[in-house]
Amino acid sequence: MLEIKNLSKRYGTSPIKAVDNLSLKLKPGEVFGFLGPNGAGKSTTIKSLVGILPFEDGDIFINDVSIKHNPLRAKMQVGYVPDNHAVFERLTGREYVNHMANLYNVSVADMEERCNKYLKIFKLENAFDQQIKSYSHGMKQKISVIAALVHNPKLWVLDEPLTGLDPQSAYQLKLAMKNHANEGNTVFFSSHILDVVENLCDRCCIIKKGEIQGIYDLKKMKKNNESLEQLFMKVIYDED
Repeated sequence: MLEIKNLSKRYGTSPIKAVDNLSLKLKPGEVFGFLGPNGAGKSTTIKSLVGILPFEDGDIFINDVSIKHNPLRAKMQVGYVPDNHAVFERLTGREYVNHMANLYNVSVADMEERCNKYLKIFKLENAFDQQIKSYSHGMKQKISVIAALVHNPKLWVLDEPLTGLDPQSAYQLKLAMKNHANEGNTVFFSSHILDVVENLCDRCCIIKKGEIQGIYDLKKMKKNNESLEQLFMKVIYDED
């Protein structure tokens, strides 16, 4: 569903690469966690794979479509929830979701069905026709999620998605992520909350200084009573 091949990205003339020769494969039907400390290259990788940032070397394939050579077709299969909840704040929630549905050529019937489903899940029905600038931080996150799912993407990418959500909304978002993967899609998200990754994901990787340090099967780790927190601390901090 997602294959990153030898991705490298540097900013400007910096001698240090933000992401250095990163390779990764994600399977259909899995929830995958992307872990690392601040400045490790998580957001750079995510922004490269959703087509926001250009990159110098390597390529990214989404459902076998190259984002470098066929960016429009590749991005049509991706739903993205950024970490800064960037939305058009002068639009109402309905106008914003309608706009995103139009970009992805979603039919009116499909849009309404998916909107009604997620509005009920996230309890946004009463705010849907209000301007987004009146929304709280958590409400902006929720409307970003609905907009990202309106075209039922094969790959759902989230950057720190649980920040600012109340416990009920966080629970519903985690459930939505699981359900999306259970339908044969793939969910890829970054997080600093190790407990969530440990309990929600099938696999995860740890990135440090732009390089992947390892890819881990969390079900096997749980079976062997191995702690993700201890592994993370060992990988990230032992050398330091």
